[in-house]
Amino acid sequence: MTTLPVFRWHLAPDGYATRRQLRARNLRPGGQDVAAQLERPRRRRAPLVAYLYRVDLAKPVRPMTPAKWAALAKANTARRTCPACRRDAGYVIPPSLGACVPCAYPEEPRHP
Repeated sequence: MTTLPVFRWHLAPDGYATRRQLRARNLRPGGQDVAAQLERPRRRRAPLVAYLYRVDLAKPVRPMTPAKWAALAKANTARRTCPACRRDAGYVIPPSLGACVPCAYPEEPRHP
């Protein structure tokens, strides 16, 4: 087992990037293993860790197909549909409410 190189926060050498940084460049790890890690020290707690990947081994992001776009649209519609009244709320229904606002608070007084 090999140990990963560990760098302090903001001190990683060029050629390494996190998943988010790769995505910002329209890249993905492409099956490569984690190459290094960043550690951000915190007081009285374990450090925050970010995994780094080699940019030269990263692959381009796969394009969205029409089937993927359709599946994404269907999933977003389901997140906006109220299970109580079956209407499109026009926003993503919060899991904490479990229903659209009018269904979650039916007796809420209305202010003019």
